[in-house]
Amino acid sequence: MTQIAVFETVAAMRAKVAAWHEAGEKVALVPTMGALHQGHIALVKEAQRHARRVITSIFVNPTQFAPHEDFKKYPRTFDQDCAMLAEAQADAVFFPQVEEMYPPGFATRILLLGPAAVGLDDRFRPTHFEGVATVCCKLFTQSQADCAVFGEKDYQQLKVVTRMAADLDLGIEIVPLATFREPDGLAMSSRNRYLSAEHRALAPLLHKVMQELAARLRNRDDLFKAVTEAQGEIISAGFELDYLEARHAESLAPVTSLADGPIRLLVAARIGGTRLIDNIAV
Repeated sequence: MTQIAVFETVAAMRAKVAAWHEAGEKVALVPTMGALHQGHIALVKEAQRHARRVITSIFVNPTQFAPHEDFKKYPRTFDQDCAMLAEAQADAVFFPQVEEMYPPGFATRILLLGPAAVGLDDRFRPTHFEGVATVCCKLFTQSQADCAVFGEKDYQQLKVVTRMAADLDLGIEIVPLATFREPDGLAMSSRNRYLSAEHRALAPLLHKVMQELAARLRNRDDLFKAVTEAQGEIISAGFELDYLEARHAESLAPVTSLADGPIRLLVAARIGGTRLIDNIAV
């Protein structure tokens, strides 16, 4: 199998990107934390539609994990990831160590408002998006890529990163890609491998409930009543619900009716020890 180029330093990556740009080639970045699945490969394929060269970063970013979260046990499958990326004909992997990203004395974070402070995942993971924005800002400037591709599964993250890139004039286009799903509707996620067989069978209920809720809202059902009943269905099925809410699709501000603008349904719930998130448009 073809070996894929691996950059472990910013300098090595920048040198290659500079050569690509000198040759008139656009460069796309696909930021990941590894443990790749077909959803990630779909991001690579989308990146190839926007640029001649594609770099996939693999970095389990410690600054976006709270102390009680799964940083140490987050799945790390580097050799398998590289094989998948080589098969997908990605051009390179950026695989930095923590010291390359956060050298001694590192002391800078990004202050976030807007879609990062709307009472969704930020309510349950208050430092998460600060860590995401910081590492993404670094990856964007380190890679000097022309565009970066993000999946819609992490919808609030997508909006946070898009807003940050625009607000800080980073000169990179953020390209969204629809959520890649298993045949039963479960959104693909590296964390799905944590699910027991019993919980894996139950997990697609989240998507099913949201589909039914979206249909009710399109039929002009009362928004508050429909959302409340959908929340109850998720809880009754055995999930620990963090939130299921209808929000404005761009600002993520709360909405009270379909007249408030395009609506996105967002959910986060735990089953066993695994936290699942999903979202769909109404």
